[in-house]
Amino acid sequence: MTKLSPLQIERLKYQPKLPASLQNGVNSLSMVEGAATESVRDQEQIKALFSNTYGKPTVTFESSPVSKESEVRNVGVILSGGQAPGGHNVIAGLYDALKNANSSNKLYGFLGGPSGIIEGKYVEFDDEFINAYRNTGGFDIIGSGRTKLETEEQFEKSLAVCRKLNISAVVIIGGDDSNTNAALLAEWFVKHNAGIQVIGCPKTIDGDLKNEQIEISFGFDTATKTYAELIGNIERDANSAKKYWHFVKIMGRSASHVALEAALQTQPNITLISEEVQEKKMSLSSIIDYMTDIIVRRANAGKNFGIAVIPEGLIEFIPEMGSMISNLNDIMASLESDSEFVNATTIRDKFDIVENRLDTENAKVYKSLPALIKGQLLADRDPHGNVQVSKIETEKLLIEMISTKLAELKEEGTFIGKFSAQSHFFGYEGRCAFPSNFDADYCYSLGFNAFALISFGMTGYLSSVRNLTESADKWIAGGVPLTMMMNMEKRHGEMKPVIQKALVRLDGPVFKQLQDNREDWAMNDRYLFPGAIQYFGPSSVCDITTVTLQLERAKQLASV
Repeated sequence: MTKLSPLQIERLKYQPKLPASLQNGVNSLSMVEGAATESVRDQEQIKALFSNTYGKPTVTFESSPVSKESEVRNVGVILSGGQAPGGHNVIAGLYDALKNANSSNKLYGFLGGPSGIIEGKYVEFDDEFINAYRNTGGFDIIGSGRTKLETEEQFEKSLAVCRKLNISAVVIIGGDDSNTNAALLAEWFVKHNAGIQVIGCPKTIDGDLKNEQIEISFGFDTATKTYAELIGNIERDANSAKKYWHFVKIMGRSASHVALEAALQTQPNITLISEEVQEKKMSLSSIIDYMTDIIVRRANAGKNFGIAVIPEGLIEFIPEMGSMISNLNDIMASLESDSEFVNATTIRDKFDIVENRLDTENAKVYKSLPALIKGQLLADRDPHGNVQVSKIETEKLLIEMISTKLAELKEEGTFIGKFSAQSHFFGYEGRCAFPSNFDADYCYSLGFNAFALISFGMTGYLSSVRNLTESADKWIAGGVPLTMMMNMEKRHGEMKPVIQKALVRLDGPVFKQLQDNREDWAMNDRYLFPGAIQYFGPSSVCDITTVTLQLERAKQLASV
């Protein structure tokens, strides 16, 4: 028998809460249609590409006094992309809704992500299987993967597998790319009269898959609370030892929501926001000057310590770095088959070759970087052929450049303090944590709601549960067309339809909260210590949502 920790045992017993409309099951629902929708941008192109699924209305579910019979359905589910806390509860909610509707229904889990539906690798869930994973972190119930569903051959193989298992609906749990693939698959199935529905569920700890209908993606709550606990612990240590500056890089490549939320929960001395850096066209040297100024002023006040929070994707948002990395991405494909580069005897020889191939201004930027960073920029590319930003130790780059700057100031006599730095990167620590009560409830509701969308014949929709700052019984369940969130972007040199990422809004209430407190937090130690996620105890502690969600919902409600 598998040995479980005391917390595992107790969490398996937790019964997630549902919106009132879903509490009597999907057979006791009515569906209310909203207005027809259109994509966020590029309406004509998106409509042409999704002629069968474009322009559908948003939908909302309400409880109905009339209970209807449910036909037998077989459903497949896929976990796609990086892990996020709560994925298992999406599957549990889907399973419970499906079995509640008709005990003869079957749920198949495709193994290893989207490749599972292409290759026909799957498991059939039963009570014992599902019960072992309720309220747990991770995606290990069936595994995940990053295969993209986008080619005719992949769609045909997926259809064959679904027909073999008599599957009439597929639920794809993923982020913006995965749900873009869900939209493509839904459109293809309708076009070919396959009779198979596709529903998406919004997953990403980065928090960049959202709009008015999708208030937050699942996993963001748990991940940011996990990182905030760690930052709070470091703040307590820094305030005790009073001799180290801690540079904390935190996950979030394309958007800084995670760094911003963790900062609002802990109130560090410095918080960089990638979107602000890009908007203000801040150079690397101006960022160094900004951070150095705070370090010097704190040293003058006798404080040779502090905390700096840095978003993972910062380096790509610095104008000259972004330009250089883009140029580097373009030339690396050819360099990897260039015998002179491949056979270079030292890493410095490779640096020289790269500098000679880059455009003049980009070569200057590359040449100015420490050897450590130069080497990391040449590491293996991601599946899109781009630099793997998570492998670039931006926090160490900043430490090295600030150290050099402070040494110059010390020679001039304008810096009289000490500077010792520690670097940290928080990423994987948050992706598979035990989901918070909020994420456990939200994910279970998303999965349960996904089957409601299936039972009403919807396809090309994203499961939506709203009104999330209220108690769970007041949450609003429904769906939003995936095409509503799409626009055209350049990928691999071609314009393609993708779900638009939601970046940090510099005119929004969340960033303003940081902006209004920056100077105070920089000089005065206003550190907050959120502690570990709590699962048992007063609701004010256990069921609290993120600062981001609270501020955004407050603004949304104020504008109604």
